[in-house]
Amino acid sequence: MTSLSAVALTACGGDADGGGGGEAGGDEDVQLRFTWWGSDSRHQTTQEIIDAFEEEHPHITVADEYGDWDGYWDQLATQTAAGDMPDIIQMDDKYLREYADRGALLDLSDVDVSEFDQDSVDNGRTEDGQFGITTGINSLALIANPELFEEAGVEMPDDTTWTWDDFAEISAELSENLDDGYGTNDPNEPGGFQVWLRQQDKHMTTDEGEIGFDAADAAEYFQFYLDMVDDGIPSAAVMSENQSSGPDQSLLGTGQVAMAPWWTNQINGLSEAAGVDLELLRFPSSTGSAEDNGMWYKSSMLMSASATTDHPEEAQLFIDYFVNSEEAGLLNLVDRGLPGNNSVREAILPELEGPDLTSAEFIEEIEDELAGPEPVPSLGFSGLQDIIYRYEMEVFFDRQSPEDAAENMISEMEAELR
Repeated sequence: MTSLSAVALTACGGDADGGGGGEAGGDEDVQLRFTWWGSDSRHQTTQEIIDAFEEEHPHITVADEYGDWDGYWDQLATQTAAGDMPDIIQMDDKYLREYADRGALLDLSDVDVSEFDQDSVDNGRTEDGQFGITTGINSLALIANPELFEEAGVEMPDDTTWTWDDFAEISAELSENLDDGYGTNDPNEPGGFQVWLRQQDKHMTTDEGEIGFDAADAAEYFQFYLDMVDDGIPSAAVMSENQSSGPDQSLLGTGQVAMAPWWTNQINGLSEAAGVDLELLRFPSSTGSAEDNGMWYKSSMLMSASATTDHPEEAQLFIDYFVNSEEAGLLNLVDRGLPGNNSVREAILPELEGPDLTSAEFIEEIEDELAGPEPVPSLGFSGLQDIIYRYEMEVFFDRQSPEDAAENMISEMEAELR
C-alpha cells in the first residue's frame, strides 16, 4: 500500500473533467468527482444518494469513482501527486493527517456539525482546521457466531464481566469441540492493539505524534496471542492468509471461527456471508469490568474535500447533504456507521432490523462504558498497520521472540512517524 508520503503533493487546480463548468456558488453547471471504497451494495446505495442530491441540485453533477480498499489509497496518492485529486473523498482517519498536514484537504468550515457530538466532530479536526466530517460511528468488537457456540456446546460469555484469561479459555474450548473450526483468529490491527493499550491508559500514538507505548507493552500483547496459536486460534499459516482476506472470505465470513474482531458496521455483510445472524460482544478486560474494556467510538469513515477543487462551495454542499439529510441517512442506514448526526440517527433507528439493528443497539449500549476517543492518528500512522501485522507474523511463525519483535517494531514505527 502506497503511503502519501511516498509521493510529492502538488498544488494544482482540478482537471477539466473534475473541475470545470461554472463559478462556485452560482447556478451554472458544475461537475464534481467523488471517490469512495466499499462493497457492491455500498456502491449502489451511494449512487442512489448521488441521484437524490442531483435531483435537489440539478446544476450539480457528481461523477462516481470507487473501488475496493486494497487499491484505493494507492490510486488516491497517485491522483493527488498528479494534481488530479477528486473533489470529494471518502476518508479514513488513519490517512487524514497524511493529506491534511500536506495541505491537500479543504477546511470544511461550511458544513453544519451542530447535530454532532463533539467527539465525532473532533475525529476529523486537526489544529489547522476541520478536514473530515464523520459519516458515522462504530466500535471494534468481537463478532460471534452463535451456531458455532451451540455446536461446540459452549455458552456465550457474559461480556460485561469476562477477562482475557476467560477469552483464551473459551477460545481453546471452542477450538477443541468444533469439528472444523476455531475459537477465534488473529487480531484486527491496529484496532486490536489499540484496545489492549487503552486498557492500560495508553495509545499507539500520542497527540504529539509520537509512539505512546513501550516494548514491554507490545511483547506482552504478542505473547498473549502466541500462547493461543493452535490452542484457540489457528496456525500461523492460516492466520497469514486470513489477514489478507476481505470480510466475505474471512474465517468469520466463511463460518470457520466462532468469534473474531471486526468493526460493528461490518456485522451485516459478515452475517450475510456466514448465513447466520451474528452477535456482538464487548472485548474482555484484565479486571473483568466492562468500564475497563478499552473500546471507543471511531469514525467509521469521514468525508473530505480536495483543497484544490474548483468548487469548494458545491463540494461542501454535497458533504453537508451526505451527513445531514435524513434522505441520505435512510439510504446509508448503518453501512458507514451509526450516523454521526443525532437527528439522522433517530430517523433511521425505526428502519433497522436484523444485524443492522444489533449493531445500532450495541453502539448505544456501550456508550457509558467508553473512556473517550483516540488521538487523531499522527502523520505516518497509515503505515503502522502493515508494520504490526508483519511483526505479529514474525512471532506466530516463531521467527522472532515477542521481545525482539516488539523492539524491532517500535524502531520501525518511529522511523515511519518521522
